[in-house]
Amino acid sequence: MQTLYPFLAAIAAYLLGSLAFAVLVSRAMGLSDPRTFGSKNPGATNVLRSGSKAAAIITLLLDAFKGVVPVLLVRAYGKPLGLEEGTVALVALGAFLGHLYPVFFRFQGGKGVATFIGAVFAIHWGLGLATGASWLIIAFFFRYSSLASLVAAVFAPVYYLLGDRVAWYADARVVAALFVMAGLLAWRHRENIGRLLAGNESRIGAKKSG
Repeated sequence: MQTLYPFLAAIAAYLLGSLAFAVLVSRAMGLSDPRTFGSKNPGATNVLRSGSKAAAIITLLLDAFKGVVPVLLVRAYGKPLGLEEGTVALVALGAFLGHLYPVFFRFQGGKGVATFIGAVFAIHWGLGLATGASWLIIAFFFRYSSLASLVAAVFAPVYYLLGDRVAWYADARVVAALFVMAGLLAWRHRENIGRLLAGNESRIGAKKSG
């Protein structure tokens, strides 16, 4: 039975990740479905285009929460069950995949940025600060959420490797999970990359047309 625990933990993380809070928060606050305007992405940045900063902030926090909680639960309660770094990698990836491909929303999810950063914070707060700071710096100077997300995703596994034996002990399974998430995040941003190269990507704070 104990050998099933990592698998069950990953499934639970995936189900949590499948809660599309951009849609749920918008519905609860009487806003348009974020899948119908702007980038049509159910994420905090697109919710911001509805004009409601409160809804965007709530969505951002809840999406990050999806990445934080599974990892912290494994950290806090997993050791007696034999759940350690390998399961941390699995649940982080499970929550991230749930956001990208939510079972409750026909597998049509967001791009995973907040959930990714939430999982990174839970892996180690120092890693989360470095990754989050990368996002903020790029977003502040360039005003492109997609560019900031891509930079943060690329650097997260690099920061993790650079911090080995300085701030934490890097685990190969966590490294692999970070690289996989970074690759998937880049794939989900492939249209944004095209628009960035063409110079017509939407900037942070731009409202929906019409």
